[in-house]
Amino acid sequence: MKFIHFLPMAPSRQPKSSKSARRLLTGLTLAACLLAGLSGARAQVPAKQPPAAPEATPKVAPQAAPQAVPGFWDPRRRPERPDLSRLTVIRFLTETDYPPFNYTGADGNPAGFNVDLARSLCEEIKVSCTVQMRRFETLVDALTSNRGDAIIASMAVSPQLRARVDFTDPYYRVPARFVSRKDAVMPEIRPEYLEGKKVGVIAGSAHEAYLKAMFTDAELHAYPNDDALRAALRKGEVDFIFGDAISLAFWINGTDSGDCCAFSGGPFVESRFFGEGIGIAVRKGNDVLRQALNWALFRVWEKGRYTDLWLRYFSVSPF
Repeated sequence: MKFIHFLPMAPSRQPKSSKSARRLLTGLTLAACLLAGLSGARAQVPAKQPPAAPEATPKVAPQAAPQAVPGFWDPRRRPERPDLSRLTVIRFLTETDYPPFNYTGADGNPAGFNVDLARSLCEEIKVSCTVQMRRFETLVDALTSNRGDAIIASMAVSPQLRARVDFTDPYYRVPARFVSRKDAVMPEIRPEYLEGKKVGVIAGSAHEAYLKAMFTDAELHAYPNDDALRAALRKGEVDFIFGDAISLAFWINGTDSGDCCAFSGGPFVESRFFGEGIGIAVRKGNDVLRQALNWALFRVWEKGRYTDLWLRYFSVSPF
């Protein structure tokens, strides 16, 4: 197991300005704006507001490189600063290999989005922190047996986990999105737009269930895994594929895609299909730490440090 130790930020220091479906059972976009923009279905309803007077057959349009940064905090619901005097150290737990969220860096220490976010939270609370890397399946047992204080490992909030641990507010969600070939990108996708279209999806997934419920006129093609699904799109066997937007964003921007494809339409984040989001887990009843982390998450977002982190790790936005 590897550890990294973070020292608290000095009070005078200013913040800078500016692998996946398994987690489903995981700018300064204001939460109010995001929720208004994500109104539709680790699925929500169609995530973007429909344009005025849409055409019956939407025009194919090139996709601008998206740089949307999700915001899950409502500035109108600013949390009060809790009593932090009882916190002297936070022992974070994360997993060993889930890049870019957590992985072993070149120096042998924990690295990734989750690790850097933990660092920012520690600096905001002004306590010393450690980060310990463990296999994902051992994290909850390690937390409940007091071998750590909080899990920050892209852990999806679920009723089953809530029976064992408490969670902070979500610090990100895993949206679902459509991907098409670049010569057939749609700026918006509605169920009626995909009537008769061939849509690929992973068999037995929440994404397949969502399509069966909401896109009833599309022609669904189920595939056993991500590789087969993505190959079908590259070969033109399907018009679209639908899946976890975070892994798809990295595929689109990586060499495996051959620069073939791009997102079509906006994100879908309906919790009934795609979960409540990704939170930080703490031991049951540890409200002092949970409230402190919620306050620090809001502060990190409000100061723009969350945006900086997001843009550092996601060159193609899943949102």
